[in-house]
Amino acid sequence: MKISEILEKKRTLSFEVFPPKKYDEEIDKLYDTISKLKVFKPDFISVTCGASGSNRKDNAEIAGHIKSLGIEPLAHLTGGPSSEEDILNSIEALKKNGVDNILALRGDKPVDYASEYCKTFKHATDLMKFLKYKSDFSLAGACYPEGHSECDSLYEDLKHMKEKEDAGAEFFITQIFYDNNYYYRLVQEARRIGITKPIIPGVMPLIFPSSIKRTKEMCGLTIPLEYRNMLEYYKDNPKVFKEIGINYAVYQIMDLIAKGAPGIHLYVMNNYKTAEEIYNRLEHVFKELF
Repeated sequence: MKISEILEKKRTLSFEVFPPKKYDEEIDKLYDTISKLKVFKPDFISVTCGASGSNRKDNAEIAGHIKSLGIEPLAHLTGGPSSEEDILNSIEALKKNGVDNILALRGDKPVDYASEYCKTFKHATDLMKFLKYKSDFSLAGACYPEGHSECDSLYEDLKHMKEKEDAGAEFFITQIFYDNNYYYRLVQEARRIGITKPIIPGVMPLIFPSSIKRTKEMCGLTIPLEYRNMLEYYKDNPKVFKEIGINYAVYQIMDLIAKGAPGIHLYVMNNYKTAEEIYNRLEHVFKELF
């Protein structure tokens, strides 16, 4: 089933997982996590690409496993490192595994970036156009509440978001953020320039002290001062740090739902316990409003 059709009927609850680095050794552990996530009745589970954004067969196999459990998979597909033949092979593998939904991405540029990396698909929009022409998948796009790091402003990034919608994106999922006001601004300005598709907010709790620096370096995110003060004060107390991170994510979700978000996408980083703790604190919210 196409996720865009689900969004026409209800709010969605979804999770994101990624292929393990040691695939053969750790895939059973991931499948166990996915089976446990099924208890929360997610509308879909997205599965990222392999290391360095490569479209390995692992992605299609994991997506197929999700489908076999009766959950809709959203497979990530990156154009940056791929040729047309690579993408056609990926499309075929996804079709064989019963996948109906793709999140089309350019993919992060590697550290040793060379111009050949984006030789065929320079932007996510290029990949979307190709997928729209060659397949009938329901397509999703990524978006960035604080603007993409390679854009000079949010408004330049919004133009690219509009291009994605025009190229076939039927819904969007945001990069993580910790100040909900950035999400509300994104939605408001997106609507102002004519973007009409659902924009699902992505939430990822900070549960490890080491994740503060890594998250900021990776995504360039703003962490609200009051929240950051708490995290830094308790960084030497892992249990308290985790409790604060979970509670803040719960606050974000409640606020987002109260203000009309079309769904919640949880970046759980293959950690079932994180999803469980958040779900248990919001069980009545999810059951009554989703």
